[in-house]
Amino acid sequence: MGDSAGLQFVSSFAFEAMQKVDVVRLAALSDPELRLLLPCLVRMALCAPADQSQTWAQDKKLILRLLSGVEAVNSIVALLSVDFHALEQDARKEQQLRHKAGGSNGESILVSQLQHGLTLEFEHSDPLRRLRLALSELLAIMNKVVDSNGEFFLKPSELFESPVYLEEVADVLCILQAELPSLLPIVDVAEALLHVRNGDWFLCLLVANVPDSFNEVCRGLIKHGERQDEESVGGRRRTEALRQLCQMNPSQALNIRAMVVEECHLPGLGVALTLDYKPDAADDAVSPLVSYVSGLLLGTNGKVRTWFSMFIRNGQQRKRETSSVLWQMRRQLLLELVAILPRSRSTHVPNDRDMEESGSSGLREEHVVKASALLRLYCALMGIAGLRPTDEESEQLLQLMTSRPPATPAGVRFVSLSFCKLLAFPTLVSTPEQEQLMVMWLSWMIKEEEYFESAAGVSASFGEMLLLVAMYFHSNQLSSIIELVCSTLGMKIAIKPSSLSKMKTIFTQEIFTEQVVTAHAVRVAVTNNLSANITGFLPIHCIYQLLRSRAFTKHKVSIKDWIYRQLCETTTPIHTQLIPLIDAYVNSILTPASKANPEATNQPITEQEILNVFQNSAGYTDGSRGAGRSCYSITTQLLVLYYILSYEENLLASTKQLAAMQRKPKSYSASLMDQIPIKYLVTQAQGLQQELGGLHSALLRLLATNYPHLCLVEDWVCEEEVTGTLPLLRKMMLPSNTCRYTQSQLHQAFQKLPSSSPRLMRILEHLTLLPPADLIPYAETLTTSMALLLDPVVPRRIVQTLNKLWMALNTVMPRRLWVMTVNALQHSAKLLRQQRYTQNDLMVDPLIVLRCDQRVFRCPPFMDIVLHMLNGYLLASKAYLHCHLKETADFDRQSLTVSSLGVNGQPDTPEVTREELKNALLAAQDSAAVQILLEVCLPNTEEQQLAGSTESLLKTIRDTQPGKHKEENPGTNMERATDAGLFSDLREVQCLICCLLHQMFIADPNIAKLVHFQGYPQALLPLTVAGIPSIHICLDFIPELLAQPQLEKQIFAIQLLSHLCTQYALPKSLSVARLAISVMGTLLTVLTHAKRFAFFMPTLPCLVAFCQAFPPLYDDVAALLVQIGQVCASDVATKARDIDPLIARLQYMKEKPQEAVVSGGSSLTSAQRAAEELGGSDPDVQLCYCVEATFMDIISSSLHRL
Repeated sequence: MGDSAGLQFVSSFAFEAMQKVDVVRLAALSDPELRLLLPCLVRMALCAPADQSQTWAQDKKLILRLLSGVEAVNSIVALLSVDFHALEQDARKEQQLRHKAGGSNGESILVSQLQHGLTLEFEHSDPLRRLRLALSELLAIMNKVVDSNGEFFLKPSELFESPVYLEEVADVLCILQAELPSLLPIVDVAEALLHVRNGDWFLCLLVANVPDSFNEVCRGLIKHGERQDEESVGGRRRTEALRQLCQMNPSQALNIRAMVVEECHLPGLGVALTLDYKPDAADDAVSPLVSYVSGLLLGTNGKVRTWFSMFIRNGQQRKRETSSVLWQMRRQLLLELVAILPRSRSTHVPNDRDMEESGSSGLREEHVVKASALLRLYCALMGIAGLRPTDEESEQLLQLMTSRPPATPAGVRFVSLSFCKLLAFPTLVSTPEQEQLMVMWLSWMIKEEEYFESAAGVSASFGEMLLLVAMYFHSNQLSSIIELVCSTLGMKIAIKPSSLSKMKTIFTQEIFTEQVVTAHAVRVAVTNNLSANITGFLPIHCIYQLLRSRAFTKHKVSIKDWIYRQLCETTTPIHTQLIPLIDAYVNSILTPASKANPEATNQPITEQEILNVFQNSAGYTDGSRGAGRSCYSITTQLLVLYYILSYEENLLASTKQLAAMQRKPKSYSASLMDQIPIKYLVTQAQGLQQELGGLHSALLRLLATNYPHLCLVEDWVCEEEVTGTLPLLRKMMLPSNTCRYTQSQLHQAFQKLPSSSPRLMRILEHLTLLPPADLIPYAETLTTSMALLLDPVVPRRIVQTLNKLWMALNTVMPRRLWVMTVNALQHSAKLLRQQRYTQNDLMVDPLIVLRCDQRVFRCPPFMDIVLHMLNGYLLASKAYLHCHLKETADFDRQSLTVSSLGVNGQPDTPEVTREELKNALLAAQDSAAVQILLEVCLPNTEEQQLAGSTESLLKTIRDTQPGKHKEENPGTNMERATDAGLFSDLREVQCLICCLLHQMFIADPNIAKLVHFQGYPQALLPLTVAGIPSIHICLDFIPELLAQPQLEKQIFAIQLLSHLCTQYALPKSLSVARLAISVMGTLLTVLTHAKRFAFFMPTLPCLVAFCQAFPPLYDDVAALLVQIGQVCASDVATKARDIDPLIARLQYMKEKPQEAVVSGGSSLTSAQRAAEELGGSDPDVQLCYCVEATFMDIISSSLHRL
């Protein structure tokens, strides 16, 4: 508002005095300053105060004394003597009249019959009329503001424009607002004053006389303000008024600026207030303007960012005006930039000689942080807000970016920002001289980056960023460069890839050729203690990109040592780039850069280097100690393990491609893998999942593929039992000063068994409280002494405790533990021959596990261990054979293809044959294991004798039960019989074996099919059907088994089906039973005399089970039995041996089964006796009476159920 430029505004000193009612300060004001505050002071002196204290009474006297000498006080007192109530009523009537008239300037109740101009009327009027004149004019302006719908207007008003009466009008305005606050809200009055000339002056006087309304007035003006204040006259007048208010009360300037940002109105006001702001203590680092604008453009509020960016864009479209807030801001920023430049007096581009001689391009250390903030701000202004720099701004910016800071962390940051700004805005370099300056500066960066990194003491230097950008340019990954630039600058900038063409040429042809990049990258030192806590761009980023682009193999630069050193210098939390680095390195080892040069690959890490990493690990098997570091972190060991497993997996996956190129990289030896504590490391990783990122899940994936025997479900469940809450509580109860037993003490306790049983039990119980890793030193003693525990006199608790310790050790060192256990449980004859099996032997032939001491098969805790190992080695054997086939098949196929060119279809035959042989071998292996285990379930001679005596004993118990004088002995005998029967070692071993067979059948149903096609003793069928829940799948292939030509398989199928029908009375079982009965009827007609007897004698009892399970089958079974009886009776009749009317009895039993049971007991007995006496040697007679016995059993069981 330039129209009020000559007027005196209220000073900040005077406003603060009014705000605090500081009478001493008020007395120090000059007469012109005091004149502006008279309305408030007069009201303060005349009105009855609410404060009745003595202090205010004294201050009031001072105010009266201060006012006594001022002439204008009398006119203000006269104004206060008016009847304001009547005046307010007239004003409201006039407002109603104007509202009815539609806002037209017709009759006025407040002012009537104006004979002269408004100014003359005001001069000649009494105080009341003066109030009426000013009130009428003010109400008219306020009504017009309401009707304008936000469109700005400037109301010509003689009353507010005459310089002679401005002070009197201001007095009237202040009195009116103070006495009529409901009619004239101060916010509405302030809004109306913006539409008259000198409005900002009137506004400041009004607020100064009501100092408590400062924030209310400012918020109201901001809320009703424009989104872009520099776009319109009204916006500029509003901004200037608020700016004057903040100059009057500078302590609230920052609060008003915060209101501006909150409402997203008047962006020019926020900048202007920042330009006017003079902090009490100047911050040498960053100026208020840089902080404010950076906060708007780089903050998280997208609405504020868009609003201020629009202010920048719109401000550039107008011609350059010195009064524009935007240009004032740009000028101030340029002045701050020039002030910190090393050479601020001139803007020419210095040559190399100038730089070397004067050293004036060095940026002062105290200016580095401010320079970095300025660079980021200009990046935001240009990239986000669309600022187009002038030639002067571009020149000074380039001078700042190419300056050389001191070697401090802030200096490293400044160089990185400058480099990224060059990439983001290459248009700053427009002349050949500027391009030469940039190349010189980049060359200086390359030469000084090592010094900066060492002197600044930072791990992430700008040298890595240079290398990374160079690699991106060489591989044409411009989008990656853009992401790198945006990440370093901390803002999202739209950079066109085409704008980087000039920088790409400079980098790839002048500064960083690809060969220079690779040679330089290898010499870069690795990052010590690399972890995710180290941010920024590190050497690992550069090496990773070079590995991906195959630059090392292309230029024959060895990178193996660098990668190994970096893997050894890692810690938790794991850096996110390590796993991709290993993947890229493995790929570069196995896959050549081009088919034309198959030898262009990187070298793998040697086995000795790998062993050095694991030499002090808890599960390391070799006792020797290599040279180098004494101990590597768990992160290093896990990363090297991931490298080995990933290498082996990729080697198998690439066999076809490698065979086509006649390359066969070596895999790591089995002896190396045996010495790496894989399970222990994975267990450790499980507890560090948060710090290891995705490494734990990646290791589990590789283990499931290459080492399935280390991923058994039972092991994970067992680990929960070993490492769960309850074991943890038990270990916490273990005193720290508890006596620790040595290995020799444990060995001696084992050797002195059975006399040392109590001491051995104490030692073993103590070991159960130790963590699994602490048990590793005792592993060899525990396993080698297992054979000593097979003696029957050894207490069962000792054996069970050893089983518990074995399972705990299995969680940390399973492979080594299994080998030691297998060797310890061999036959005594093998032990004498010193035959020691290796890990490879057991994977090639898993059945070695079952070639152990026979006593193990009746020791349930040890049998549990043997079955666990057997299951693991069966899985390991599958993986081993699969890997072996993959390693050799493709190379054999390739050589066969070369030797048999021209023969169609020849190369495919060996591969198919090898796969079939492998599957056949695995099937034979699994089925053999199952058959051996089933054989173990059979009772031996002693157990059979014990079972026979148990049965006779039970019979005796039943016979003597009514007698009371024999109650004691039968009870004792019953207990013994029960112990020998249900709770015997055989029964427990059978349960363990059935559990394993159940798992095997679920994992591969073909094993169940193969085993049952092979057959096993009929005596085991009750056990297998009842103990193996998954055996019901046999119902799927029993029809196929019935169709086999071998009579033994058909008999076995019917016997198996009879037990399945009893166990699983399902619709499917019913249909298969019908099929079996039909097959038996068919075979009756086709079998020879001898085969008929061999088939039906064992299968006829099965018909009883069919009828018990499915009563609807009774008719079919009865018909079959009658048919069998007829065939047999006819054969007997041909021999003239009709000893009994058999057929008639069978028909009678079929038609009247109940009566047959009542009258058939003696008949059956005589029939059986006749069969024994007369037909003992005749198969047909025996079969006839077997049919009759079967009939009677079916009828008896049916009636028994009823």
